[in-house]
Amino acid sequence: MTDLTRRMIIVGNWKMFTDREDGPVLAAELVHLVDDLGLDIDLVVCPPFTGLHAVSEGLNGSCIALGGQNMHWSTEGAYTGEVSPRMLLTSGCRYVILGHSERRTYFGETNEMVNRKVRSALTAGLTPIMCIGETLAEREAGETEAVVATQVEEGVQGLDADGVEKMVLAYEPIWAIGTGQVATPAQANAVHHHIRHVLTGLFGRDTASILRIQYGGSVKPDNAAALFSESEIDGALVGGASLDASSFIAIARAVLGRS
Repeated sequence: MTDLTRRMIIVGNWKMFTDREDGPVLAAELVHLVDDLGLDIDLVVCPPFTGLHAVSEGLNGSCIALGGQNMHWSTEGAYTGEVSPRMLLTSGCRYVILGHSERRTYFGETNEMVNRKVRSALTAGLTPIMCIGETLAEREAGETEAVVATQVEEGVQGLDADGVEKMVLAYEPIWAIGTGQVATPAQANAVHHHIRHVLTGLFGRDTASILRIQYGGSVKPDNAAALFSESEIDGALVGGASLDASSFIAIARAVLGRS
């Protein structure tokens, strides 16, 4: 049985796709399709930085929130090519994805860097979506629980329970991102359960039971319902399928199948 006290959240990560022309078109398609969705869930899309303003205008008045894909921990400064929390906020963002495996793998982001970003986002009033997950080698070596626990513990370092309750965690097994592979619902749920166990040890059962943990890793309309039926899975961080409006909304509709 899914815990219905935690509000489901479906987030679309557009990654380095769409521009200032096709981004607003995709946003308009989503707004049109979501009108009759009738679901009490949180929907978020995260375009590239260059599309934030235009997409924000397109989403105005809808139930779909805007998020950034990354940010620097400083409020401002000589950090060429970076984006600050205030820049995201003034572009209309309410959420920000932090510590995505692609940031960790390709750009050398560490748990300590992710932690600084998480704390900065919370201070600014943004909701951080902190990503965690293991590689295929780590899973095959039986290290999934240890790797994920370390990422959680170091990612929330210095936070209190109130701060943690305002976050969203996204478990994204690296081996399942963009590969077409997906953790089975039972595998994903087991890791989510372990994450909640780690949080219970850090902040207590009440906080651990409140915090939402979504699954990310090749989520599509045909596997979403099975994932959402698991007790610890509170939504999805969607990559490629979020670039097609009908697929993204179909994933959101899959929430209807949970019990």
